[in-house]
Amino acid sequence: MMINIDELKFDANGLIPAVVVDSITKKVLTVAYMNRESLETSMEKGLTCFWSRSRQELWLKGETSGNYQHIVSITADCDKDALVIVVEKDGPACHLGTDSCFANPVWQSDEKQEFSLNGLYDMLVGRKNDKPEGSYTTYLFEKGIDKILKKVGEESTEVIIAAKADDRNETVYELADLAYHAMVLMVQMGITVEDVHKELASRHIIDHKVKQEKMTK
Repeated sequence: MMINIDELKFDANGLIPAVVVDSITKKVLTVAYMNRESLETSMEKGLTCFWSRSRQELWLKGETSGNYQHIVSITADCDKDALVIVVEKDGPACHLGTDSCFANPVWQSDEKQEFSLNGLYDMLVGRKNDKPEGSYTTYLFEKGIDKILKKVGEESTEVIIAAKADDRNETVYELADLAYHAMVLMVQMGITVEDVHKELASRHIIDHKVKQEKMTK
């Protein structure tokens, strides 16, 4: 259930912190502040609009750079004194030209590693460009599209065999192999994770509309 803007708790300066997150990568892009007017403007335009504490004025993200942030959703925390804004961005979020304002590592665990499909994709792009010796991925790129397509076909078959045998663990294993080889194919063809994400998102909207139509009949 949507809450009313009047339920939000702005601080003594009339501000509320807003954490902006990329809808595709789930990366935190930036942390900014909103007052009531900038929040209302954001909701009206569907674009992030913040309050600049340094300039003491409204700041529509992308107005000068063209890097607009199209709002997918705005969610308040349990205390209703902070916001998470999920966006689709037109360009870099940081004024320095980087994808995110958060680009300076401070500490990282030696035991745990962060994993994401975007991270895997970037690694595969690196393999294609650098072609390190001894890498299986390098081998696939050197063999070219026919070899990559053959592996995608083989892994698809392995998924079918494992699923037909009702072997959950083996199916998960083979799906991971298929996903990896599919992403190698994506890199080979210049297809990005964002491209696939957008296609799936468009199908979700269509599916949602179809379900609604069936419910009204």
